[in-house]
Amino acid sequence: MTMTESGFDLAVIGSGSAAFAAAIAATNQGGRVVMVERGTTGGTCVNVGCVPSKALLAAAEARHTATAAGRFPGLAPAEVPVGFAALIGGKDALVEQLRAEKYTELAAEYGWEVAHGTAAFTGTTEAPDLDVVLDDGGARRIEAAHYLIATGSAPWAPPIDGLDQASYLTSTTAMELDILPESMVVVGGNAVGLEQAQLFARLGTRVTVIEALDRLTPFEEPEVSAAVEEVFTSEGIAVHTGTTLAGVRRDEHGYTLTANRRGAPIELRAEQLLIATGRRPVTAGLNLDAVGVKTGTRGEVVVDDYQRTANERIWAAGDVAAGPQFVYVAAAQGTVAADNALAGAERTLDYTALPRVTFTSPAIAAVGMTDAQAADAGIRCDCRVLPLEYVPRALANRDTRGLVKLVVNADTGRVLGVHVIADGAGEIITAATYAISAGMTVDQLAHTWALYLTMSEALKLAAQAFTSDVAKLSCCAG
Repeated sequence: MTMTESGFDLAVIGSGSAAFAAAIAATNQGGRVVMVERGTTGGTCVNVGCVPSKALLAAAEARHTATAAGRFPGLAPAEVPVGFAALIGGKDALVEQLRAEKYTELAAEYGWEVAHGTAAFTGTTEAPDLDVVLDDGGARRIEAAHYLIATGSAPWAPPIDGLDQASYLTSTTAMELDILPESMVVVGGNAVGLEQAQLFARLGTRVTVIEALDRLTPFEEPEVSAAVEEVFTSEGIAVHTGTTLAGVRRDEHGYTLTANRRGAPIELRAEQLLIATGRRPVTAGLNLDAVGVKTGTRGEVVVDDYQRTANERIWAAGDVAAGPQFVYVAAAQGTVAADNALAGAERTLDYTALPRVTFTSPAIAAVGMTDAQAADAGIRCDCRVLPLEYVPRALANRDTRGLVKLVVNADTGRVLGVHVIADGAGEIITAATYAISAGMTVDQLAHTWALYLTMSEALKLAAQAFTSDVAKLSCCAG
């Protein structure tokens, strides 16, 4: 027998960043909230995404720093054995701790219920309800004034001959291994693939990366792509760009991969295969058609600028709504959805100065327009690339791999975009985000105080390159 419960102001499907932000916002407004989660509370970021990957990346970097200490006179590289199972155990403990502190205990503190089960819409467009099949048996029907779809996304793999039969690792399952692979092929040269590739390589796995497009990080500036490929090859990671995976076979010795590299066939062998070719929204089984919610070609929930779906009582936020796939975007969208649903706030988000970071080492970060985007928008732009060999902190670190690129409106002098590959790129790009948000000109940026011997000083030095002799030593584009 299904029990019907009503009187909720907001029913949330999912329990990740978007879901929790919305629930907090709704509760702060005095709303009654219920949340439904079919898996582990906390969503992708804390469980299988940001937290575990960055924890392992930090461990891999610590080992790499020790083994690469020879770049400093007087220091010899150290041998650092890897207890991989213990690393994974430590990662799991951290995940459990943060899941409890940031999610389960927070829900209890705010006072909303997290129901564990699988939800699907029922009813009509005018009167939508949620049917929930509970994990511990039984069922519930939930009636709410508003509903939020925050079911996130999941790893996606393209159709490749033999791939499904062979099976493969994703960014989730790779971090669940208990034995460090001797060799691995990573398919995908964007953020997730690069982070996973460098993580395993620095722990001792022989890694090959293949990317279908002509360069790694194909959506970043070309100078950044060239720099990160140089970093990877210098660390012993084999890189094949312009390469498409054609077939996969697996036997007791591992994987045999056939691929096409710029028109020529190649064969690769590895113990493990990790597919990092993107993520797709999770909407299967929600029965969205029954309540008038439209989806796009990749299964994403179609929303307007207010996070509202085609049904005025149903909202969506986070990866499932096909926006930028960042945890901080999901949280912001969840808050906006709750404010608009319960308070009629009619809030929207401005993504003009939305920063992003890839946690390789050196890290890759960007905000604003690329050179090509400015040109496509009809903006006459001026650009400078400052190699890190002109940044004192990089010289002191004896690691000048990387650069800072500024994209500037040639007519107004306003900074349109900043692109960085450097140690601490995320911190540099935070300052750049503020500069773009404030509408600063490159001249203002060049005359702003900057701490000496910090990597963030690179931002000021790059701005000074527009007028100083450093510009003669930098690349110019645009």
